[in-house]
Amino acid sequence: MNAVHDLAVIVARDEGYFADEGLDIQFVVAPGMAQVTTDSEILAREAMFDRPLDTLYNDGGLDQYRMCEWGVMKRAVEADSCGLRPRKIVALGAAMSKFAIVVAPDSPYYEPEQLKDKPIALTPFNGSNFTTLKMMEGFLAREHVKTTQAGTMRDRLEAVKRGDVAAACVMEPWISVAQKWGFRILIESHSSRSEAASDDLDGATLAAMFRAQTRAVEKFHEDPMPYLHYLTQETGGLLEPHELQAWRLLLAPPRPYTRERFDDTYQWMVSWDMVAPGATYENTVDNRAWA
Repeated sequence: MNAVHDLAVIVARDEGYFADEGLDIQFVVAPGMAQVTTDSEILAREAMFDRPLDTLYNDGGLDQYRMCEWGVMKRAVEADSCGLRPRKIVALGAAMSKFAIVVAPDSPYYEPEQLKDKPIALTPFNGSNFTTLKMMEGFLAREHVKTTQAGTMRDRLEAVKRGDVAAACVMEPWISVAQKWGFRILIESHSSRSEAASDDLDGATLAAMFRAQTRAVEKFHEDPMPYLHYLTQETGGLLEPHELQAWRLLLAPPRPYTRERFDDTYQWMVSWDMVAPGATYENTVDNRAWA
């Protein structure tokens, strides 16, 4: 998917930590919004379950994945009612994305409040969507927060440059690209990933995977430089590893997804009409890695 989501997995793979746990894992790469090679039409699909990662999972092409916490919640809650392959939230994930809302260098907007009723480019039902709402609702009444689809991260920045949209929400490595281009950052925030898995993965296997990721988190924070090229290569040459603002990259060990976390996150999503009502902790979360 996107390297910033999968850094702990990438480091664990490169350092042999999965092998140390006796795991033989096949790594599957799907187009993501951070990749400059991704076809924007893929991300424009309103049918969330038609996107490449979702299609791969529903067809049995993969058994476990991670993405923004809210995106995993929506998929875990709604897949069964859509007649699709079920999945559960199995952990609060290791990777955190730093999202930023940026405007053009010559923009008349200098603070989030000035984006009242102005379109902010993002991808519906992805991390940029949910994090934008989280950030902006602290400054504007909900009815004045306006969003729009504008393709991949690069597409969004280009749309801002042309003046097609007032602002865009992007994550690394595209925040660093935006800074390199002279864009102004109005607000930024970390957001967590969640881990999703099918019933085909047992608790012991997940526990081994999460132990490997925990070691990877420690290794990454010792020295992130050997792994930064995985992010910058997504820009297609627009950014070199030494230009990436690595201080924004934050990883943490996978941990159980608590009832309190579920209640807070799920009810917030319901309040925005971003997920179907009626789900429970018991039918959405399975912390079997810690059973």
